[in-house]
Amino acid sequence: MFADTRGRPLRYFAVKETFDRLVCKVGIRPTSARRPRLHDPRHTFAVRALQGSPTGRNRCGTHMVALATYMGHVNVYATYWYLEATADLVRDIAVAGEAFMSDERRA
Repeated sequence: MFADTRGRPLRYFAVKETFDRLVCKVGIRPTSARRPRLHDPRHTFAVRALQGSPTGRNRCGTHMVALATYMGHVNVYATYWYLEATADLVRDIAVAGEAFMSDERRA
């Protein structure tokens, strides 16, 4: 995610130290016992990308695969974890699954 002037990846601890310094400098205070983490912007990006998913099972699936690839996940299952943070998406998936199962029972 972060590279030096030669395009090489930066060491995690160098990036983390810089992140922690910036968090303090701009005055971001923890809202609970937990301080902001370097992973938080990545998590926020993934959740917001999922919230902006197109409707329709095929389009949403394609969006998930693209997001997994963009985030560097080895498989799409690692990306599904972010669905837990989106209650509205989980609810929509449950409703779609229930409708699908109801249609199966009628057939």
